[in-house]
Amino acid sequence: MKEYDAKIILEDGSEYLGFRFGAKTDRVAEIVFNTSMAGYQEIVSDPSYTGQTIVMSYPLIGNYGITDDDFESKIISPSGFIVRDYNDFPSNFRFTKTLSELLEENNVPGVYGVDTRKLVRSIRDLGARRVLITDASTTLEEGLKRIKETTIPHDEVSRVSCKKLWYSRTSNHKYTIVAVDCGMKQNIVRDLNKCGCNVTVVPYTITAEEVEFMKPDGIFISNGPGNPEDAKSVIELVKNLRGKYPIFGICLGHQIISLAYGAKTYKLKFGHRGGNHPVKNLKTGKIEITSQNHSYAVDDSSVKGTGLEVTHINLLDNTVEGVECKKDKVFSVQYHPESSPGPNDSYYLFNQFMELIEK
Repeated sequence: MKEYDAKIILEDGSEYLGFRFGAKTDRVAEIVFNTSMAGYQEIVSDPSYTGQTIVMSYPLIGNYGITDDDFESKIISPSGFIVRDYNDFPSNFRFTKTLSELLEENNVPGVYGVDTRKLVRSIRDLGARRVLITDASTTLEEGLKRIKETTIPHDEVSRVSCKKLWYSRTSNHKYTIVAVDCGMKQNIVRDLNKCGCNVTVVPYTITAEEVEFMKPDGIFISNGPGNPEDAKSVIELVKNLRGKYPIFGICLGHQIISLAYGAKTYKLKFGHRGGNHPVKNLKTGKIEITSQNHSYAVDDSSVKGTGLEVTHINLLDNTVEGVECKKDKVFSVQYHPESSPGPNDSYYLFNQFMELIEK
């Protein structure tokens, strides 16, 4: 029988043995889980996972490999990837490399052969916490010491935001959108292009004066990693631009917009990650199946009196999933209407953004 060569040590003292794939390196990070049954390439290339080790609850990962057309960004920034069964022999005519090769190229350690059912249940019951991926020979005492001595970063957005503005144009465009990149998924840009928009993607440090100089038709605030309160420059940007342009925010952008209006955010016990969260649209009464990826949520009790109205709620835990300010033509959602590979229940939100611009 193959001998274990990897170990996962959590800060509560629990240990899991497994086998390495990807980069053969050690890493301390926050551990989270994702319940998606497909889309592992989009997950590892989503900048919102920066600084996090991902546990996949679906057992078989790697079976269709990695394709050149399905990346959500050029940044592969998770701190680790943990699965039950890893398949290193993909069956897919489109695949160009294996998941292990992608992780190795980007110095991301992977572990397979772990009882992910037990691990996911542990995260659900005890909450997200720090974890060390290391060699099987590392002692528990040494591992806990390394976890304790590791500093928690607060610069995730600066690490994944673009360093200079860039353009994504479409033929016969109707509108021009300035998209503030806090760690943006590329499918958002693609969907804005499909709506007939030329998109100017700008760094998170952009000022209101620089945005106004571009004379956009609308502003988009993107998803991204970390605590929304750390994105102070983008919060200030929204404060200065609200009421001047239609503004649409997704995920971290939703939290940033809420903070700019005076609402508060808090950290969830284990977050929402996966493509199966039911969300109720309070305006229509319809239920949407959504894809989500976030650790923080907007405090429902803090929204009253800010000028915002709650428009969507999560039916699993009643957390806020959407807000809007009709007067300022500003709205946002916590989930991902652009999600790839799906679900696609919420694509109408892009059309809603276009309608606000038309008005």
